[in-house]
Amino acid sequence: MKIARLYLRVSTDEQDLARQADIEHSARRAGYYIAGVYREKASGARADRPELLRMIADLQPGEVVVAEKIDRISRLPLPEAERLVASIRAKGARLAVPGVVDFTDFTKATDSVTRIVLESVQELLLKLALQMARDDYETRRERQRQGVQLAKNAHKYVGRIPDTATHERIVALRRTGLTIKRTAELAGCSTSQVKRVWALQHQQAAA
Repeated sequence: MKIARLYLRVSTDEQDLARQADIEHSARRAGYYIAGVYREKASGARADRPELLRMIADLQPGEVVVAEKIDRISRLPLPEAERLVASIRAKGARLAVPGVVDFTDFTKATDSVTRIVLESVQELLLKLALQMARDDYETRRERQRQGVQLAKNAHKYVGRIPDTATHERIVALRRTGLTIKRTAELAGCSTSQVKRVWALQHQQAAA
């Protein structure tokens, strides 16, 4: 039996996780049993994503990690991205991501020399995909920085618009006595955002 764990990530709260639901259907059509679906809204440039870490902890030998694209797994700098992939492989699992060539099944039926060549090519292509994901992230950040600077020069920059709905939800949940982690899960945000909002709430109350 082929067993897969699905990792579904979006970068912001405004994006809709539902658009990735067809990944699960595609995996089932490919003959995979879905052992778990891990959904979260967090930047791929962070290595401390809770659901990603939980998925890696849950992985069993022979399982496959399925994601929409390689940048859903990582937008980290290449050395960190490679460590992340290594942690998945250390569990005896492998990646099944569009754009990342996997020669695992081919190498089983080849001689040692051919296997070494295929594995080397596979590593090179994976490294290239991880680097491209990081480059795209850096390019987006630079364009954003340039856009902000242009807006400032034109005196049109108003800063980031606060997500008041999320802030109010965080405050309401924390007031019920929920932990920071549980609040983040229910509010659909990061624990660091919960801490910031809750600290700001205390500051405003003390003022």
